[in-house]
Amino acid sequence: MDLVVQVTERDGWAVARASGDLDLTTGPRLRETVVGLVVEGQPRVVLDLQAVDFIDSTGLGVLVGLLKRTRSQGGDLRLVSTRPGLRKILELTGLDRALPLAASVDAVFDPSGTGGT
Repeated sequence: MDLVVQVTERDGWAVARASGDLDLTTGPRLRETVVGLVVEGQPRVVLDLQAVDFIDSTGLGVLVGLLKRTRSQGGDLRLVSTRPGLRKILELTGLDRALPLAASVDAVFDPSGTGGT
């Protein structure tokens, strides 16, 4: 399955919503999209992976590279997904400490869950 990435803006962050598979053939598209945002001066990125059906080791490598890229420019990368498979992969690799998952884009912006800022 192909990967589609749509980017919007929210509260000074780029929100990139990906859908499809994140693997060897589609990882470069995600990398190009997010690196393009960083180069254009937007190093704060929320990556919504809720609609990503599959991720392989190349996809994980892309996520780590994007985290390094955003942080090197004074920004950050936040991940969104409730998919148990992705959570398990991040936990098994230890990446959950560097790339914690939020349950929704709203939760990234309001981690308390109260709805107010």
